[in-house]
Amino acid sequence: MSWFTSNFRTLLLALVLAVSVWISAVTSDDPDETQTLRSIPLSVIGQDPSLINIIEPPATIEVTLRAPHSVWDRLTAQGNSLQATLDLSGLGSGEYTIPVQLTIHVNARPYQIVLVNPTSVTVHLEPLATRTLPVEPIVSGEPALGYQASRATMDPRTVTISGPDSIIRQAARAKVIVNLAGVRGSFDQSLRVQIVDENNVQLPEITLSPELIRVSIPLTQQGGFRDLAVKVVVQGEQAAGYRIENVSVFPPLVTLYASDPDLVNELQGVVETLPLDIQDAKADIATRLSLNLPDNIRIIGEQTVQVQVGVSPIQTSLTLLNQQINVIGLPAGLAARVSPQTIDVIISGPLPVLDTLTPQDVVINVDVGGLEAGIHQLIPTWDVFVSNVLVESILPGTVEVILFIPDTPTPTPTLTP
Repeated sequence: MSWFTSNFRTLLLALVLAVSVWISAVTSDDPDETQTLRSIPLSVIGQDPSLINIIEPPATIEVTLRAPHSVWDRLTAQGNSLQATLDLSGLGSGEYTIPVQLTIHVNARPYQIVLVNPTSVTVHLEPLATRTLPVEPIVSGEPALGYQASRATMDPRTVTISGPDSIIRQAARAKVIVNLAGVRGSFDQSLRVQIVDENNVQLPEITLSPELIRVSIPLTQQGGFRDLAVKVVVQGEQAAGYRIENVSVFPPLVTLYASDPDLVNELQGVVETLPLDIQDAKADIATRLSLNLPDNIRIIGEQTVQVQVGVSPIQTSLTLLNQQINVIGLPAGLAARVSPQTIDVIISGPLPVLDTLTPQDVVINVDVGGLEAGIHQLIPTWDVFVSNVLVESILPGTVEVILFIPDTPTPTPTLTP
């Protein structure tokens, strides 16, 4: 016993050294690592269904852990190894600061939680309230001239709102905004309901049922007024090789008025413009035209209409036969023989341009620069000296070029098995 007492310090030091050596050996094989896991989902549990939280908690948190490398392998191998929860069990109305609870579902000890961000979350619980409000249509804007709006009807006429009690108590009215500006005919749309307070400020955090209300407002046209479509009268022929793409008019409908309603009621379904002359037109036309109106009938608003006529050249194609092939880049001391000596070129473009095209406007080349004497299969290139013309195809697409030294027998192509 006296020996143990006298050697106790030595034994203790030896034990500490042994443990240190063991820890060093283990950590050298499996070193600790510190990593941050982001976007860990935060779940809220235990909340009383009769209460609502008016402070939205964060959807995710960040967790920093320190653990051996082998432990990290197990943590990352399972996607839901970490779970963050906010437990509201047993809480009534009021504001609380709740700590974030972190659970690790993998048997992955040892590990150390270094940091949780955030460590706690503030919640404000209020009773969930429900009310039913009548919906009020708020009509703005004036319908098209000559139209008169009748009383609005709605389906349904009430809306049920639910949300935090403090916000629901502020709700003064439910409304839908109806804009009749420039409307012709009857109005029939589904509109979103707005909940506002006494100061006409829209309230947030409210659930509506239904969210949309169907609003119908009949609009009738007053006597003496009539809406008619505008027809553009075109005379003449565009230039040869061109076509009319479209004819548009704005506005497409005009409102006419006569003190005697029978005058406008006797009109046909359209009102015509004064004639637009497009003789020999080669470009788009934009102009304003007056309407051809009977006596004692006038147009309401702008007295002319905007007319646009699209004029474009007819697109077609043309084949140039037997176009000569030019050899360019011929090395010094060599001669060339091309087979075939001519090719056909298919081009496309506006008809007026193709009608004036000459064979000299399209040049076909084969470039033999840098090639040695022998037989070569080459793809021709081309130059087009007029605009708006495309080479669609050449026939054949490849030609044979034989390069040889003059005054020597010309190489003869041989069939390769």
